[in-house]
Amino acid sequence: MSNKPAARKVAALILSRFWFKTFGISGFTTLFFVAYLYLLKHPAYHVAVIPTTWFDEVASFQPAALPIYLSLWVYLSGPPVLMTTRREITGYGVRIAALCLVALGIFYFWPNAVPPVHIDWSQYPSVAFLKNVDAAGNACPSLHVATAVFSALWLHWRLPLLGISRGWRTVNIVWCVAIAYSTMATKQHVAIDVAAGTVLALAAAWVTGLKAHAEMRAPEFRLKPVHA
Repeated sequence: MSNKPAARKVAALILSRFWFKTFGISGFTTLFFVAYLYLLKHPAYHVAVIPTTWFDEVASFQPAALPIYLSLWVYLSGPPVLMTTRREITGYGVRIAALCLVALGIFYFWPNAVPPVHIDWSQYPSVAFLKNVDAAGNACPSLHVATAVFSALWLHWRLPLLGISRGWRTVNIVWCVAIAYSTMATKQHVAIDVAAGTVLALAAAWVTGLKAHAEMRAPEFRLKPVHA
């Protein structure tokens, strides 16, 4: 019973600017993948190989981690879905676009890839499909991890201000960590990629003022009555 007000607020947030969010997320994702896949398939310079570490030996191949890896695309929708105004949505888009542009710039001037692994991918058709679509290039920094951490930071700062239970902050952190781990468990990335992606996300969050942006509208919305 006590969760109903919070649930109603979240529902109202999701429906707010629904089509603007839908087309905005779709358009942003499309533009990103056009640039990402072009650089992946047409490196401008010699492709460097990122070395493995002890952590990569510990993180053995786990095909069951593929759904967690793919869940990033649901996870990334969390921040914009919980926004209420076009200004806020656009502001977040500019911030995460800046992060992506820095990474794409790195991939252009320093193309890199993870070392090949000795796995018979024909035994794992779902993972093999991922390998065909998203080859293990453009590896460092991991944009998969960078965007997940960037989203996790926004959600960490925003969720409490929406009157949502603290348990969801734990879910947020666990989900982000699971996504980061899944990049190594599917052998799409190595530990150095994950570390570099995390650093990139933290730096982008600091430079773009992500914390202030996350808190920009939340208090006002918390006090605003939500009608059925």
